[in-house]
Order: sequence, then structure tokens, then C-alpha cells
Amino acid sequence: MHRFTLRLADLASTWFAYSPILEATLSLRMWSHPGVYRLQSRAFEQLRPSFERLDSRLLLSLVADNRWVPDFLTPRPSAPAPEFRTELATVRGLPPELLRSELEQTFRPNGQPLPALLEAGLADPERLLARICDALEEYWEACLAPTWWPQARAVLEADLVYRARVLAQHGAAALFTDLDHRLQWTDGVLSINRHWTDGDVETAVDGRGLVLCPTFFVRGAITMIDSSRAPQISYPARGQAGMAGQGSPVPPQALEALVGAPKARLLSLLAEPASTTELAYRLGVTPGAVSQHLSVLAATGLVTRARHGRSVLYRRSVLGDELTGGR
Repeated sequence: MHRFTLRLADLASTWFAYSPILEATLSLRMWSHPGVYRLQSRAFEQLRPSFERLDSRLLLSLVADNRWVPDFLTPRPSAPAPEFRTELATVRGLPPELLRSELEQTFRPNGQPLPALLEAGLADPERLLARICDALEEYWEACLAPTWWPQARAVLEADLVYRARVLAQHGAAALFTDLDHRLQWTDGVLSINRHWTDGDVETAVDGRGLVLCPTFFVRGAITMIDSSRAPQISYPARGQAGMAGQGSPVPPQALEALVGAPKARLLSLLAEPASTTELAYRLGVTPGAVSQHLSVLAATGLVTRARHGRSVLYRRSVLGDELTGGR
């Protein structure tokens, strides 16, 4: 479990941002672990010829067996919508003498030695850092920037607008729970169920601000490997199935056949958070009937729930969005 302690001032200074260099770095998982992020599979298969013309061996060596990537390649955004080159300049500014420790903290905790390509390159860390940054920049320009990023950026921007609305209408508890099933907000502590590592980690936000970043390339909320870094959480971006050419939502008739008409109707209504009472009123049925259907949808991961005051609010999960195509 990783726990972030937020005082009232810290909660007020929590903000959202998307990060092009985070997307570029985490998208390397598409090549090292194909099939894990299936909503992007079609688009990235089309990019494969361009990727294979790059320094792909070096790029692939940056992803550990458990999909970890070095923290220094995903610097915390300095603005809600930074430019790729601005963030890359931050990466290039890493003191070369820190490169080995940055790489080792990615691979060593998992019992994995440094990839031979990186180990050999560390004989001249300044040159290796420059080579890594050059390869990442070429990857961005050749593969992501032309067509994938404009579509992805629109989805990320829509996510940020949606999150701001949830926070304004329903408060922090509903916001954090809505972000991802791994997150839990209790008495000023935001916890991530870090099943990917042993032991508990405590981080006091302590006036540094907490940045929340949507991304296409995580299966659930994650944070940085090094807990001493400025607080940042990445979570699955909402509406990924809506990218042009991505996903294959189930047709309405087929969705009804799959889950039944009442549950299909509930899924269509839960694009926005709603309570059992509100849903019962809109459907013209009893709250008890709605509650039974919601229990099934929650148990199958198609909706999420969060307590807001005396009410429990439900909303479609990322999986529910994929199934319905965001409609």
C-alpha cells in the first residue's frame, strides 16, 4: 500500500495534467509487452514499421520485465498541458552521474540485472543519457506526433475536463474513487493498492502539491518508483475507446443480449455519477431493483462506486466505457 497524506492545503493544491513524455515513455510497453494495452493495439501495429527503423533495442531495454520504466524519463509535469520538448529538456538535464542509480532502481528491486546494452553504455553515462534522449525524441517524431498524439491529446483533455466537473459537483472522495479501483480516500489519506511491490510506503504531500495524470498505458493507478520524488499519480485515462479507429463497442442490441435490458440501460445512464435513488427515478423502478443490478455490474467491474456524504455514487468503469464505446 502507498499512502499519500494530504492536509487541507494539500487537497486544495491537488491538480491534473497530462504529459506527452509520460505517454511516449509508457507507450514503450506496447512493444515490450504486446497485448497488455489492447485498446491501442491496432494503432501501434500500424506504427510498427516506423518503430523498427529506430534505435528500438535501446528503447526496449528501458522497460523492465514487470513493465517498470525509469522515473527520470517521466518527470512530473510543470503545467497542465506541457510540450514534449519542454519535458525532454528536463530529462536531458539529469546529472549523468545519477544515471546508474536511476536505472538500477528500475531493474534491481525485481531481481533483474541491468540490460547489457545499458550496462555497457554506463561506461560513458553522459553519452548514454544523450543517446536515450535522442532515441526518445526520434520515437516521438516518427511514431507518435504525426497522428496518434493529436487524437490521444483530445481524449486526455476531455478526461481533465470531466475530472474537474466531478470534483466540483461531488467532492474529493468521489473524485479519487472514480479515478481507479486501486485508489481509496479515507480521513485525509489517499491510498494506492500497490500489489506490484512489497511493504507499505508513506508519503506526506507536505505542500508540494499532488499531480494526477491520465494515461493510456497503465492497468490501474500507479506512482513513481522513488517515493521521495514530488507526489504524482498516473491513472487510466477515461474514454480511450473513443479514439478514432480504436475499440469496437458492443452494439446496443448485443449489449442488451449480453447483460440484459435493465443493466444495459443503467450502463448508458452511468456516463456521469448517479445515486441509486436518482437512477430509480429516471428508470421508473424501485431503488431495490436498481441496487440489485448495480451490485452485479460492480461485481463484474463494469461500474465503480464511491461514497459522497450519505449517498453512494455509481459510474461506469473504464471497462464499462469500453463495452459501451463511451455512449
